[in-house]
Amino acid sequence: MPDPAYMRVMIVDDQESMLALLRSHLHQLGYKNLVECIDGKEALDLLLLGQSVDLIISDMYMPNLDGLALLSAIRREAELQEIPFIMVSSRAEEAVVKQALKLGVNGYLMKPFSLAQFKRKVETVVAHLD
Repeated sequence: MPDPAYMRVMIVDDQESMLALLRSHLHQLGYKNLVECIDGKEALDLLLLGQSVDLIISDMYMPNLDGLALLSAIRREAELQEIPFIMVSSRAEEAVVKQALKLGVNGYLMKPFSLAQFKRKVETVVAHLD
C-alpha cells in the first residue's frame, strides 16, 4: 500500500463541518497533503488546470456540480480517469448507488461513519494503487 505521507488527497464537500471531519480522519490516518474544495465545480476546475491528486473523496449532494457529475467528468478525461474516487453520502438511494458504480466509483461510504469505517474504505481503495 502506498505511504499516506506521500499521497495527495482531494476532499470535496460543501459543508465546512464535513470537510473538517474528513480532514481530521485523513490526518489521523497519516494523510497530510490535502486539497480541499467546496463543490464539484471547484474540484473539476483544479483538476483540469493540472492539480495532481492520488485520491478523491467527494460528497454526493453539492451545489454547482454534484458528486455524480464530478465522477462522470473525471472518468471522461484520459488524464484523470484512473484517479480512485470515494463517494460519501447521507443517502443510499439504489439508483444513485447504481449510477455511481456504473460511472466507476471505487468506494461508497454512508454518513455518518466512524473513523474505523472510513479507514477500512480508504485502505481498501488505496490498496489497489500498488
